This record gives sequence, C-alpha cells and structure tokens, in this order.
Amino acid sequence: MSKGKIRIAVFPVAGRGTRFFPVTKVSPKEMLPIVDKPLIQYAVEEAIAAGAKKLIFITGNSQDVLKSHFENNLELEKALIQSGKESLLSLVKEIIPSDIKCVYINQKKPLGLGHAVLCAQEAVGNEPFFVHLADDLISGDVPCLVQMRSHFEMHKVSIVGVEHIDLSESEKYGIVGTEKNNGVLQVTKIIEKPLPKDAPSNLAVVGRYILKPEIFSKLAKTSKGVGNEIQLTDGISSLIQEQPVHALPFDGIRYDCGSKLGYLRATIEYGIKHPDVGSRLSEYIQRLK
Repeated sequence: MSKGKIRIAVFPVAGRGTRFFPVTKVSPKEMLPIVDKPLIQYAVEEAIAAGAKKLIFITGNSQDVLKSHFENNLELEKALIQSGKESLLSLVKEIIPSDIKCVYINQKKPLGLGHAVLCAQEAVGNEPFFVHLADDLISGDVPCLVQMRSHFEMHKVSIVGVEHIDLSESEKYGIVGTEKNNGVLQVTKIIEKPLPKDAPSNLAVVGRYILKPEIFSKLAKTSKGVGNEIQLTDGISSLIQEQPVHALPFDGIRYDCGSKLGYLRATIEYGIKHPDVGSRLSEYIQRLK
C-alpha cells in the first residue's frame, strides 16, 4: 500500500450516453471531442497531473475504442513520417506516458456508478484512489484532482468534489449536508437526486472523488437505489457512519458535458482559448451578435 499517496484513478466509462444518441450508439460519450481531444483524454491528463500511475477504465462495449485511442498506432505513425507530417506525431504518439499502466475492466451491465466502482476493487487493492467522471470537464489554474490530492495529503480522508447549484436542479445530483469542523466541510448526509424540498443543502457532488478502500465493503452491501442502480452516493452514505468524508468546493469552472448545452459551452469556450483557432473563432462569434 502506498504511504498516503494516490497512485490509482478509476474512470467509469460504461454508460450508454443516451442524451447524445445517435452519436453515442457505438462510441462512448467520453470520446466526444472538445476541439481536438476527447473528454477522456482531458480526464486522463488531469489524473496524471495529480500523480496517478495506474489508470483503470470500467468499460461497457467501448473498450476497443478507448484502447485504440490511447495505444500507439504504428501504421499511422509510419504513414505520417512517409508523408512528411512528422510534426503531427506528438499528437498521436504516447498520448499516455510509457510509465503509466492502463487496465480495462468490462462492466457487463450498466448497474450504476457504485457498481462500476466496485468492479475496480481487485485492480485497486487496499489503496486510496481517484474516481473521475470524464463528462464533468473542469477548467482551472490548478487541476481539480490536484486540489483534492492536496487536501487528502493533509487530512487522509475520503473526499467528494462539490459546487453550489440552484436547488431547482437537485434531482440531477447527489446532494450533501455538511458541518464545518476545524475549517473543513465534513459530510453529515448525502442523498442521491433528492427533490428540492428534501435536499440537505445546495452543495452538489460533481464528478471527482477520492475514496479510501473501505468504500468497497460498503458498495458490496449496497442495494439498488435511485434508477434501480447501485449508487455510489449510497455507499458513501454508509461510509460516513464509520469514518469522516470531506466535501471540497473546488476552484474552477465545470462544464456538464453529459448534457448538450454543457457540451456546446465547453466546445466554444475551449475553442476560444485554443492557440490555433481561438482568435478566429472569437471574431466569428462577434459577427453573429
């Protein structure tokens, strides 16, 4: 077991992405591009920046697509060299550094986020680990998982990344109740997709977690909940009965790329910042006004 370091990141990528049908019929929503990189690549880069050395992808029917993206394609690399396009090699070669290990685990049925995390138990072992939902794209000066890792190194507890939402949207999220304890927010309650009147606060859990390995025993005993799925929220609700879990409001802008509007916002705003097309895209948007 690592001594307080987090070396493992789990990426649940087995969802059907129904809000983006038909484009996600055969390709996972995590492969949707934001300008010129798929969402899952942004997620992987964030996890590696936070110190992850082992990446665990919980896949459905998308395993081949994901593996093909991250593995080297020698035929493509040879063709680029032969056609005098060596400058493009860095974009397709070793997208994941050679010292990073990738593990692909098939989740045979989409039984919920809690079940997806439970599928990673053997590969994770007895270590704390990141869980990263790639369709929550977060832009900030310091990557969100880096912020969470710093908090973990000080407090050594499980952490959920949170942000304030309008209570009218509570049914889209896990919502936490908290109390301040020595300057940090300790989770006292966590409910999956409550009605606004039942929400303990307007702090919503977004797609970033650091979890201690004790979560696995809780998930193994968790019954199906909202949506007839095994909810990670319910596992965390059991965990807080035995050990502290912190809520960390992160610094950054979150784009809900699981929704069409959030995805389009991310595409435009990342496009405006892109060095190749940013200025021209900004000019084009100005002309539309």
